[in-house]
Amino acid sequence: MRVGDMVSPEAYAVSPDDTLREAARLMADLDAGALPVGENDQLIGTITDRDITLQVVAEGRDPETVTVGQAMSSDVLYCFESESVEDVSEKMRHWWVRRLPVVSPDKRLIGIVSLGDLTALEVQHPRAKMRTRKPRKQSAQVRRRTRGAATAS
Repeated sequence: MRVGDMVSPEAYAVSPDDTLREAARLMADLDAGALPVGENDQLIGTITDRDITLQVVAEGRDPETVTVGQAMSSDVLYCFESESVEDVSEKMRHWWVRRLPVVSPDKRLIGIVSLGDLTALEVQHPRAKMRTRKPRKQSAQVRRRTRGAATAS
């Protein structure tokens, strides 16, 4: 199944000229932690609640005057509508993300796919062939909690 076949056609995006207060209000209305940023019908970035918190609130800047374009990440991860659900699931696992914008070949925003969408698909089609997941290797710098003490692995 292609990811474009399962994505809701209703996608919300903000403009780089919108203020962060406007973006935060839309996030609250949608109960979303991230929004795609679009300009001229093209995906150009992503703004997250974390971007707003760290780059504006923590620095004492005014969310009424700071624009989305000033705080967004332009290194946006995305998938194409023609990709298989299995490939997109693998990308999300590899990149450690919960949501991915879905775009057309010319990077026009089609929608957003979430882990919840993929889980719902798996529940509806439990016999769907999904790739076996390989265990993730952890770097030597990752610390694990073991009965009260943090130890390096």
